[in-house]
Amino acid sequence: MPRFEAGAAVLRGDAAHHMGRVLRAEPGQLFELSDAESVWLARAERVGRDSIEFMLVEQLPTPLSRLRITILLSIVKFDRFEWALEKATELGADEIVPLTAERSEKGLVSASAKRAARWEKIIFEAAQQARRLRVPALGKAATPRKAFGDVPDGIRLLLSERSGARPMREVLGPSATLLREGKILPVVLAIGPEGGWTDAEISAAITANFAEISLGAAILRTETAVCAALAAVQYALGESRTPVEEAAP
Repeated sequence: MPRFEAGAAVLRGDAAHHMGRVLRAEPGQLFELSDAESVWLARAERVGRDSIEFMLVEQLPTPLSRLRITILLSIVKFDRFEWALEKATELGADEIVPLTAERSEKGLVSASAKRAARWEKIIFEAAQQARRLRVPALGKAATPRKAFGDVPDGIRLLLSERSGARPMREVLGPSATLLREGKILPVVLAIGPEGGWTDAEISAAITANFAEISLGAAILRTETAVCAALAAVQYALGESRTPVEEAAP
């Protein structure tokens, strides 16, 4: 990630290698650079083997959603889990916490610690692709009971296959007024593994003030539920994007 200082910036490491060797950056080309606080249009001045020097040309508008979305994502087969990480990042998740649910495969849970660096790379690249100002945080794997108690106050939703679960639109509808009032709105989505939540996990979620909600009659795979739930949240609550300097604390 570049640092902006005195009208200039230097990009180093893997990002510089990718831009120089894969994208074939040349002096004079314009790029958008972000330091996680602002975005600038910058002109490449010097392209080296391990670094690229830029001159900052113009600061660009940086819209910021008032939603703060946390995904509690149960560990499933890694190819599907990693696809879900990528799509969750593109669809606006601000934090993703892997869950070691009771019905998560034990072999996957035990191997997950070795995948953290790979998962962070997937999230970083997806954030770049989506032109996001900030890269979502990847939390440490946790049990559902612990994660349910650690999330921020706000809208807490547990996706459920049970017949008594309320439609998601019913739960989200009244919350749109909070965004119209200019408030930051934390939203937490807990998504279970194949086979669903156990009764004990659902009980723990309800105790932690999660609403048990449904995305419809169909039984979705975990990674499909990630996309459907995030799209529903963005639709129901509105995109509500505003310049960073106007965002309410």
